[in-house]
Amino acid sequence: MHTGGKLDVEDLLKLVLILVVVLLALQIIGLFIDILASISPLVAVVIVVLILAYFLDYI
Repeated sequence: MHTGGKLDVEDLLKLVLILVVVLLALQIIGLFIDILASISPLVAVVIVVLILAYFLDYI
């Protein structure tokens, strides 16, 4: 018998969990972008530059 396309319940639950985590992460990123858009654009640019500098080890 061909069982190559069969998925276990645990595999499906892991896939659903991953998709829910991705959805929550995208909603949090969207909320962060909305907060940045509501404040002054200059302040938002400064915050983004500081975060990028931190990640690139310039700070």
